[in-house]
Amino acid sequence: MEKAPSTRQLKVARELQKDLAEIIRSKGMASFGGAMVTVSEVRVSPDLSVAKVYVSIFPSDRQESVMETLRQNLRSYRGELGRIVAKQFRIVPELVLQLDTSLDYAEHIEELLKK
Repeated sequence: MEKAPSTRQLKVARELQKDLAEIIRSKGMASFGGAMVTVSEVRVSPDLSVAKVYVSIFPSDRQESVMETLRQNLRSYRGELGRIVAKQFRIVPELVLQLDTSLDYAEHIEELLKK
């Protein structure tokens, strides 16, 4: 069973989520082919060295191409993040992208309930 995250992990995750969302927003929708990208959650490892970044992409038919664009630019995002949080964190966590499919799942359940 996974241990609940510490208060520090939660605070770091919230800060990273806010800053990453701003970095991605600043790139504009055009850089993602008109898709809307949202950083829905960030989970940080207990040693704060790895951050799993969950992104939600709308419309869902662009998920593959947008995830590829995000992965290609991950190093520059981490660099920008490092400049923003340099005074707050000793190390900038390694970023791992995950696709947040909870919206698709909710949509699927809604469709099933309509039948």
